[in-house]
Parts: sequence; C-alpha cells; structure tokens
Amino acid sequence: MTDADLVRLRIPDPYRDTIGATRAISVFDSVEADPSKDTLLAAVEAGRSAGVSSVIAIGGGSPMDVAKLASYLLGSGDNLDEIWGVGLAKGKRLPLALVPTTAGTGSEATPISVITCEDGVKLAVNSAPLIADWTVLDATLTLGLPPHVTAATGIDAIVHAVESYTSARLKNPLSDALAREALRLLSTNLLTVIEQPANLEARSAMLLGAHLAGLAFSNAPVAGVHALAYPLGGLHHLPHGLTNALMLRHVLAHNFEAARDHYAELAEIIEPNAIEMGSQARAALLIERLDGLAKQSGLALRLRDHGVTFEEAPVLAREAMKQTRLLVNNPCEITEGDAQRLYEAAW
Repeated sequence: MTDADLVRLRIPDPYRDTIGATRAISVFDSVEADPSKDTLLAAVEAGRSAGVSSVIAIGGGSPMDVAKLASYLLGSGDNLDEIWGVGLAKGKRLPLALVPTTAGTGSEATPISVITCEDGVKLAVNSAPLIADWTVLDATLTLGLPPHVTAATGIDAIVHAVESYTSARLKNPLSDALAREALRLLSTNLLTVIEQPANLEARSAMLLGAHLAGLAFSNAPVAGVHALAYPLGGLHHLPHGLTNALMLRHVLAHNFEAARDHYAELAEIIEPNAIEMGSQARAALLIERLDGLAKQSGLALRLRDHGVTFEEAPVLAREAMKQTRLLVNNPCEITEGDAQRLYEAAW
C-alpha cells in the first residue's frame, strides 16, 4: 500500500524488491491525500481479488491509514459503516507492517484510521486491532521530502505532542513522558531538517519524535486543533499537517486559561530559561514559540492564503461540531460560536 508519487520517486523499490524475492506482491498505489471511503473500499477489493495474506504500507499517514483499515476489513469481514467510532472494531485483521516516509502523523504507532467520507466529513475507526504488528522507522525514506511537506508534517507531530499533554481525557504519566520527549525532539530538529534536508541525524530525531507523539496521543487523545483542522482538509483538500498549523495558535489561545499550567510546563522544554518566569508568561511563550516555528518553517499561516473565504467560517464551524470524539478531549469547551470566531481569527 503506497501512493503514486512515492512509486514515481521509487522510494518503495528496495522494500518491494527484497520482499518480492520470496513472496508474490500486489501493489495498490492509488491512495490520495485525505483518502476517501471509495479509495479504502477499492483497496479492500484489490486485496481480496489478489488473495493477499498480509498488508504492508510504505508512505505517509494516508497510505498507513488505508492499510490499517484495509487489513482489518480483509481479515475480519466486518461492515465498515458499523465500526466508525471508538472500540467497535473487535475482529481479527491480516498481519500488518507500517513503514512511514514522513515524520508527522505517527499513524504507524496508533490504533486510529481517519477516512474522508460523504460531503467531506472525516470519520475515524479507533480500535486496538488497528495497531500494527511491525513498524520500521527508516529515516533514509524521509530524505527526499520537499521542504513544505517536511514543515507541515513536523508541525502535525508537534500538535500531537501538545494536544496529548493537555488532553482533558485519559492524560496520564506515560502519555506525558512520551509527549514531552516528542516535543523536545521535534522542536529542536524541525528547522534543521528544513535548512539541512540531508541531515540524517536530524531526520532520525524527527522520525522518532513523530513516533513518540503518535504513542502519546494513542494514550491521551488529540483535541480542538484537530477538530477545527478536519473541515479544512475535508472541504478544501488541504494537507492535514498544514490545517493543524493554520489553527494551532488560535485554538491554543482559546484554551489558554484552562491549559495554562500545562502550557507553562511544555514551554520549559522549548526554552529551559523559562523556568524563571511565571506560569502565565511561560504559557504565552509556548504559543509564541510554536507559532514562530510554524512561520520559520515556511508555511503560510492564514486561511486566505489557501483559498478559504471569510464567509465560509459558519460552514466550517458547523462541520467542526461533528468532530465530537475530538472536541470532548479539549481542555475547555469549543462551541459552534467559538469555532466560527476561531476560523475568522485564522483568516
């Protein structure tokens, strides 16, 4: 399971050639960004027609998400529309291996698969059987990433770490430790891999950081930034990492008082000298530093820069309210009115 761009760049070739020396392989390379339900079902049918006995994904979050659900549907025979949500997929899947080519989604570490369904609505399956049997973190596969992809996926991973650390549900010492180490690795190395794209040490640190962030939010789930990012991806087909970057500053500011102490703790990871500051100053510093990282990475951080009109804010807000599984994790409530205001602020 991969995508056409990776095939064109021949990134999966070494893996395919090695495995193909001993086993018959069927390649499905039609996975698009923000993969659709139709693509997922096409992948399942392709696997069924080929009689596959296991599934390997080489790619970013989209191929991995499709692979996780395809392997489950092929193994379990479940009806897809009956397993959307948390803990409803309880059957057996085919053996599954995931090989990420971006340092971003952390999908190789999570039990979650997100699919774009009718009217651009993103639905997810979050169940333990989707956790892969094997994951390979091979930083050489990330060396050819364009700077804008490196930036967007890196910010995505940072959001995972921050939202896990401040999650209103299931936050625990293990998720905290994973999130803190992920944020340290990611914030330290993001600009390095953009400025020095061949720096394998920094690439490795980013890949490990993204993986740890994936483990963190598998324990303590993400929240408002993701909830408001999803409609931008579903309706405008913007890359997921970019949509998180677009909403990051505004949602963190909305959460400021509710999450102030946690933001203050995270600020010390990015700026050790911040320990001498009060909690309010440290929390404000975290938001400024994360926004600065996103800007320095080269991302355009206004909705208008990506074809989103100011008048769309009410529609986007209504769509965001459908992401109840994410909104419930936010440190404070985000109402539809709040969401509209945040989209307008991001415009």
